[in-house]
Amino acid sequence: MERFYLLAPALLLTAAFVVGFVIFTALTVMGRSPELRGVKHNELFGPFFGRFLVWMMLPLERLLIGRVSANTITAFSLVLCVISGFAAATGHLVIALWTYAFAGILDALDGRIARLNGEQTEAGALFDSVSDRWSELFMFTGYLWYLHDSPWMLAVMAACGGSMMVSYTRARAEGLGINLKGGMMQRAERIVLITLGVLVAAWCAIGDDTAHLAGPAIGVTMAICGVTSIATAITRWVSAYRVLLAQARAQAPAVEPVAPTVTPEAQIPFVPQKLRESAELGI
Repeated sequence: MERFYLLAPALLLTAAFVVGFVIFTALTVMGRSPELRGVKHNELFGPFFGRFLVWMMLPLERLLIGRVSANTITAFSLVLCVISGFAAATGHLVIALWTYAFAGILDALDGRIARLNGEQTEAGALFDSVSDRWSELFMFTGYLWYLHDSPWMLAVMAACGGSMMVSYTRARAEGLGINLKGGMMQRAERIVLITLGVLVAAWCAIGDDTAHLAGPAIGVTMAICGVTSIATAITRWVSAYRVLLAQARAQAPAVEPVAPTVTPEAQIPFVPQKLRESAELGI
């Protein structure tokens, strides 16, 4: 029963999402899909699931609009990730789970709140992007310390490195004028994957008979995150390189062949040395 008490919020949230998904699907099938503004989605979740998530967050969104700034939400999300990292490092996986899950919800909300409040600025975009990277560093560092005596530590390093390169590759490409948004493992997918993995690990850690499975559960989660993040980063790298290479070839001026310059000395036919000596001697 201890597991159910500690993880009751997860079970309630999961049940709410299942019920909400059924209702949202029924409304869509009946042609009564809710009107939603500014819905974004990615390749893995797709537009339908993206609309569903926005619909589920509408009550919280309405509570925050006009009352809390987007930068405040971003800062609070960062603080929660710092707490999550420390909780993971000290083995408090339940606390790490909930703080990170709630931070992920706020991370999905701050951009929408900024758009709906009319607060979209370059400074806010910078603050959000840099905060996201610090959030992931604190979170991954916590699990790195949690698994520092295990070979699974390498999986956390791969997940951290891959996640950073996904974001860096996109930022570098955008600095060169290329918009990169594709890929299997972006930030939203990483949040969902790690939250589910830590949920399994926390469930195992509570029981004495399954506590030894908590580390492998997190390790497998980080390994999946690492492999898919690295694949996403490499795919973006190759895509951006091909675009830049094609642009360079298209912009390169056509070079016409230039006829070789022939000097007067080069026009004198070759005469062997002995024939020249014979001509000079009059032979």
